[in-house]
Amino acid sequence: MAGLTELARDKLSVGTRHKIALWRVKARMAFPTKGMLPNVLVIGAQRAGTSSLYRYLGSHPQVVASIRKEVEYFSTRMSMGERWYRAHFPLVSRPEVTFEATPDYMLHPLAAKRAATRIPDLRAVALLRDPVTRALSQYGHQRRLGKEPLEFLDALKAEPDRIRGDLARFDDDPDHPGVAVRIHGYVERGRYAQQLQRWFDTLGRERVHVIRTEDLWADPHATYGALLDFLGLDEVFPQAFSNYSYTPQVGGERAGMTPEAEAFLREALADEISRVSELLGRDLGW
Repeated sequence: MAGLTELARDKLSVGTRHKIALWRVKARMAFPTKGMLPNVLVIGAQRAGTSSLYRYLGSHPQVVASIRKEVEYFSTRMSMGERWYRAHFPLVSRPEVTFEATPDYMLHPLAAKRAATRIPDLRAVALLRDPVTRALSQYGHQRRLGKEPLEFLDALKAEPDRIRGDLARFDDDPDHPGVAVRIHGYVERGRYAQQLQRWFDTLGRERVHVIRTEDLWADPHATYGALLDFLGLDEVFPQAFSNYSYTPQVGGERAGMTPEAEAFLREALADEISRVSELLGRDLGW
């Protein structure tokens, strides 16, 4: 049945799936019983495999996923209210794991504290992809959405001016949407060390599971198995570890990655890669 449901869902457009999810949330909010809060969050990074992990984990018999993948409650939708958030999750009978996956939670400076305040038993899962290839993937995504008019290298050089002050505004305005940094923060989203440190400081290192995206693709069985162990779940694996995150880019996966753009990114992120490697105590191979 689950396989048939996924097959039917895959035939629908993103817009149609989004409308159905919103309708289901609205219908659930009419119930007198509140939905339950999740006990696991997949927090990012964007373009690092969160869509695939959402599908893998959501197919596990001891797990229930949110109605839609990116609920965004702890980043930009807290004004919707907790009842709205709970409506994305089961109304009765808590499974072993209930979760959602919002890549902006790693980026957002307030998300960790907001989530921990409301979910005392929370655990988090972070996927980290080589920040250089991740930035290119984000760029391709924004180009497809029509939100990025510049060529890749020009967009990288324009980033500081585009996002200047955007993150700092959260200190004065907790409801600030941070649109500039979410869309154009190609380098900023790759600053994993400071983003992870917020979650480590808030939850404790033992409650944050970090997955290198390249490991998930190279050895999905072992990498996903380690996640199941972290979550205390039975070793039940997806029928196939398909890549649900990949969206073909015009001109190929590396379209826009000129030698100049790659050199610019490698220099901009060199210190950051060293810091996150030191934080995690391993050479990430980037």
